[in-house]
Amino acid sequence: MAKSPQTELPHKAFGWAARDTSGTLSPFHFSRRENGVDDVTVQILFCGVCHSDLHTVKNDWGFTTYPVVPGHEIVGVVTKVGNNVKHFKAGDKVGVGVIVESCKECECCQQDLENYCPRPVFTYNSPYYDGTRTQGGYSNIVVVNQRYVLRFPDNLPLDAGAPLLCAGITVYSPMKYYGMTEPGKHLGVAGLGGLGHVAIKIGKAFGLKVTVISGSPHKETEAVDSLGADSFLLSSDLAKMKAAMGTMDYIIDTISAVHPLTQLLGLLKLNGKLVTVGLPNKPLEVPIFQLAAGRKLVGGSNFGGIKETQEMLDFCGKHNITADIELIKMNQINTAMERLGKNDVKYRFVIDVANSFASL
Repeated sequence: MAKSPQTELPHKAFGWAARDTSGTLSPFHFSRRENGVDDVTVQILFCGVCHSDLHTVKNDWGFTTYPVVPGHEIVGVVTKVGNNVKHFKAGDKVGVGVIVESCKECECCQQDLENYCPRPVFTYNSPYYDGTRTQGGYSNIVVVNQRYVLRFPDNLPLDAGAPLLCAGITVYSPMKYYGMTEPGKHLGVAGLGGLGHVAIKIGKAFGLKVTVISGSPHKETEAVDSLGADSFLLSSDLAKMKAAMGTMDYIIDTISAVHPLTQLLGLLKLNGKLVTVGLPNKPLEVPIFQLAAGRKLVGGSNFGGIKETQEMLDFCGKHNITADIELIKMNQINTAMERLGKNDVKYRFVIDVANSFASL
């Protein structure tokens, strides 16, 4: 008989899990593995709420295994390290992002691109090599191999810094890889949400001119006055969209809903680059004639390897970049998920895990 999640591993843990496609989360007792010689045990203090969490609890992508504890924007304090761990000690403030294991042998892993490993182990909803399934950061503790633990900058607040572990690296990595960092160039940010608002801040730190492209007119003041974008372009204003055609060097498309790419590609200059990171749950149509006529590029990116994620955290520490957050308790998570589905958050929910579970 298979063991229950509560008893299959040595250490008791507690979190909130979804148990079916309703996506409703509720208290859940489970267990974590023993801290091995290469492991770091982290007491979780805060965990960001990513749009991927919402997709996963509702099985929008078709590969959720229930029960599932979401959360891959984890920040906490080290409570225990294994004998082989040299770079972390008890008391260190650390982060854990989207991935907690990889094969370590393939070409991608050898190039510090663990996120593209063909055998990745994600922080939640993923089979681990010992036959168990990973559970995420909507919980009190996590045990992680030292390779996948990140040192958190001392000057960044832990709560507002937590979303950098997914939202931050998801926009930073493609900007670096596709060369979207040259000071003075013009970056369009399509969509102003959890990813888009961080993209503005990182783009400005790189010295770019940043224009937000959105279908929501009320976001103009937020984009320009609050987040520091240089300009705002309302996608439904056809006259202004026409006037902006051929003015942008790069666009990072953070929109998670299905949407046409024709308008966005029209905004690009010759040799312009459109990189999509929003992960809609249905395919997007790519207008090939537009690509060929302007020698334009459409690319994608998921997140980043561990080395690059640490680079991103250090960059954000240097430039004092954090997410704009709404701090919630764990028992508010279902309401937060409903609001996230309606894009009703500025701009990232973060769970105050430590205070939610203080009595445990």
